[in-house]
Amino acid sequence: MIPARDGLLQLYFVRHGGTAWSLTGQHTGRTDIPLTAHGEDQARKLGPWLRAIQFARVLTSPSQRARRTCELVGLGPEAEIEPDLSEWDYGGYEGQRSEDICKGRPGWNIFRDGCPGGESPAQISERADRLIARLRTLEGNVGLFSHGEFGRVLPARWIGAPVLEGQNFALGTASLSILGYEPPHPQTPVIALWNAAPASLPNSQWKTTGGSSISDPADPTPIKLGKSTPVAGPSAEICERRHWSALPVRQDDRSVHSCFTLPR
Repeated sequence: MIPARDGLLQLYFVRHGGTAWSLTGQHTGRTDIPLTAHGEDQARKLGPWLRAIQFARVLTSPSQRARRTCELVGLGPEAEIEPDLSEWDYGGYEGQRSEDICKGRPGWNIFRDGCPGGESPAQISERADRLIARLRTLEGNVGLFSHGEFGRVLPARWIGAPVLEGQNFALGTASLSILGYEPPHPQTPVIALWNAAPASLPNSQWKTTGGSSISDPADPTPIKLGKSTPVAGPSAEICERRHWSALPVRQDDRSVHSCFTLPR
């Protein structure tokens, strides 16, 4: 199992797998719909990466799509319900698509304008801040299973940016992101990984061998897993085989790639 580095808090944020409404682009706040079969498959493919992590706590939104994702990853028995991980309350815009809302309200931006009868940017900022304040009392690796829009607010508030900056954090279904601290400056919050989808890797045939190592089909000698460290790199290919593993960082259905170290 991979422990936290020097006890520093590290948040592993997982957006739930796909649903019927995530496919159609309908805003899904408090409507409690299940994962699709594809969404369940997406969640399972995150499992080998997350089960190698030694989690101090695992928290999940009350919604069944988040709880089911947590279960399929293999962390269900450890999970605690955390209401503040719930999705943005869309109020009167529940079930609608952004393009349809903009027809009646040109230029609408949820991160600036909020939702009538639902949460305002100030309210969701307060909720994210309340959650972050509690999380910052913890140490070690903490798993968070939540949603797309709230998941875009959380990193903005984690680094002290306004909710409006959430519009710049695209977040795909069944994606993994990591929020933490800069090790040389442990008071500086950072976004260590964003919107990564291990299941779509060209090296997705790599498999865990148990404990804290993975094996590469081209070289069966196990590679010891360590704390992922972001490194610049646009290629989806393996970066210097047995030194780097490429993780895609998604923009909707398109992928750009960054490389992350897997220390031996």
